Amino acid sequence: MSPISRRTLVLGGLAAAGAGALPAAAQSSVITATAAVPYPFQLGIASGEPDANSVVLWTRLAPSPLNADGQGGMANTDVPVDWQVSTTDTFSTLVASGTVTASYAAAHSVHVIAGGLNPDSDYFYRFRAQGFISPVGRTRTAPAIGTNGRDLLMAFTSCSHYEEGYFTVYRRMAEDNPGLILHVGDYIYEYGTTAGRPRAYAGATEIVTLADYRRRYAQHKTDPDLQAAHAAAPWLVVPDDHEVENNYANMVRADSTPSLTTAQWTARRTAAYQAYYENMPLRPAQANSGNSIPLYRRLRWGSLAVFHMLDTRQYRDDQACGDGWKICSDADLASRSLPGNTQETWLLDGFNQHLATWDIIGQQVFFARRFNSTGASMDSWDGYRASRARIQQGWVDRGTRNPVVLTGDVHRAWASDLKADYNNASSATIGSELVSSSVTSGGDGDGATAIPDVGTNPWLKFYNNRRGYVRTTISPTQMQADFRAVAQVSEHGAAATTVKSFVIEDGRPGLQAV
Repeated sequence: MSPISRRTLVLGGLAAAGAGALPAAAQSSVITATAAVPYPFQLGIASGEPDANSVVLWTRLAPSPLNADGQGGMANTDVPVDWQVSTTDTFSTLVASGTVTASYAAAHSVHVIAGGLNPDSDYFYRFRAQGFISPVGRTRTAPAIGTNGRDLLMAFTSCSHYEEGYFTVYRRMAEDNPGLILHVGDYIYEYGTTAGRPRAYAGATEIVTLADYRRRYAQHKTDPDLQAAHAAAPWLVVPDDHEVENNYANMVRADSTPSLTTAQWTARRTAAYQAYYENMPLRPAQANSGNSIPLYRRLRWGSLAVFHMLDTRQYRDDQACGDGWKICSDADLASRSLPGNTQETWLLDGFNQHLATWDIIGQQVFFARRFNSTGASMDSWDGYRASRARIQQGWVDRGTRNPVVLTGDVHRAWASDLKADYNNASSATIGSELVSSSVTSGGDGDGATAIPDVGTNPWLKFYNNRRGYVRTTISPTQMQADFRAVAQVSEHGAAATTVKSFVIEDGRPGLQAV
C-alpha cells in the first residue's frame, strides 16, 4: 500500500490504492509518507459490537503515536475522515459510506456505526483522512434474530503486557480467520518500565494521566500483530483491572502506589475510562461519563448465542480480608457481590429471556471454585462465594440451556466443570468454564500441564502454562474449544499448536475431552 494524495479519487470514492487481499493490507502498519502530511493511520483500524444490521468501525489518527502529550502528533483541529464498507476488498461497489469528524478532544479517534448491512454477512472497510487511505479491515454482522446463521468461529484471549513479550498470539488468532474475537481484560498494563524485558514502554513511570493512557494504548496499537487481529474480525471487549490500576475494586485502590489523593484517584479513573473508550471499537452508548463507564451489555448472535459481557471491577465490593490468597469467612457473606447487585439482577434477567442456544458469559476473573489448605484467591469469585452461588443457582432455576463462562486474568489456560455444590464433588455439573491464557503476561511459561490443586478441586479438567488463546467453534449442537499455545513470546513468530480440545454438547453440561 502506498500513500494517496487528496486528488486520487474514483467516482467520488476512495481509490483502491493497492488494497488487495486482506492479509497483505491488514499487515501494512507503517507507511513512509511522501506527501507533506505524515501518514495518520499508524494505529491501524478495527471493528466491533456487531449486530444483524450494523457494526462499529474504529480508527484513530496518530502520525507520531508515542508523543508524550498523548495526541499522536495531531494538531488541535478537527479532521474529516471518510469511511467505506464494501462486499469486496477492491471496493468496486459500496454498501455504506460517509464522513465523520475526528476531534482533538477525543485524541482524533472515530467510532462509526455502519448501518444498513445484511445479517450474517462478511464486509470489508477502510478510511481516508488527510490524503491517505488506511489499511483494509474485514468485519462480519451477526445472524438475524430467529436464525442460527453459519457456525461461529470465536476466539478469545486476555492480558497483553507489552513489555513481557511479542504479540504473536494476536497474529495466530488472525490467521484462524475468526468471525468474532473477544478480549476479556488487561488489553494494556499501567506499570512503569522494568529493565531487562523483551520490549520497553515509552515512558519510564506508571501511567496516571490521560496523556499517559493515550500513549500507552498507542504503543500497543502500533504492534503489527495486534493490528492484524483487529483487521481480521470484529471484536467484543471488556476491561479488567490493569486498564486502570492493579486489583482496584470500585473506588477502592489495592495499595497506595503511586500516592494519590482521592481527587487524583478519581481523575485517574476518568482518564483511564476515557482512553479505553477512545481506543476500543465500542458503540457511543459505552462512552464514559466522568469516572464511570457503562460496559456490561449483551450481544446477540442470532439464535445461536448470546454474549453477556460483564464488568467485574467497577461495581464490586472490596476484596475480602485484605485481598490475596487466604482462608476468609467474609467471602461467604451474602451481602457481598462481585458484579454488584444491579449487574447481578441484569445478568439473571438475561438468563430468563432464553435468547439463544448458548448463554456465554464473558468476564475477567476465575469463576470455578479453586482452593487448597492455604485458602483461595480473594480477587476471584472465590472471594464472593454467595454472589457466585446466586448466579449459578439463577441459571439453574431459569432453565438456562447451555451456560458457558469465558475468563482471563490468571495468565494460564484452564478448563473446568461448574458444580451445583462445590462442597460435594459428585453434585450435578451445571455449566463449564474456559479460561484463556495470556497474550504475553507471565512471559514464555514453562509448559507445565499438571493441574494444580486438582485433589481438592476435581472439577478442574485442564491446565497449561504457555501463552495463547482459546478458539471455539459454536454450532447449534455443540461448542468445541481448542486451547492454542505458542512456545515463546520472548522472541517473535512462534507457531501455535492445539494443546487440548474439549466439546460441550447442547443440553449436556460439562466438558468432554476430544
